[in-house]
Amino acid sequence: MDFRKAAISFSILTESRGCHNMTKQNDDLLLEHEIQVVRGIMESREQYRKVVKAAIARWVKDFQEDRIEMNTVDDLRKLIEMDIELQKGEL
Repeated sequence: MDFRKAAISFSILTESRGCHNMTKQNDDLLLEHEIQVVRGIMESREQYRKVVKAAIARWVKDFQEDRIEMNTVDDLRKLIEMDIELQKGEL
């Protein structure tokens, strides 16, 4: 992340000049930013999983009602793969 590299470089520069408080503030701001980014990613992943789960449930329902033929199972495979990939990020 370019922002992190810049912050680290600035941190080293200010620390070498005896500006430890400024460095700590920068580190705190950087950490807060990274926390917010991770939270946003986690929230998005949760929303995507809800959509994928609903799509899988709909696919199964349509299949049970004979609206889907076996030669179109590829859609279900793709949905399941998406769900698995989203779950990997949650572990």
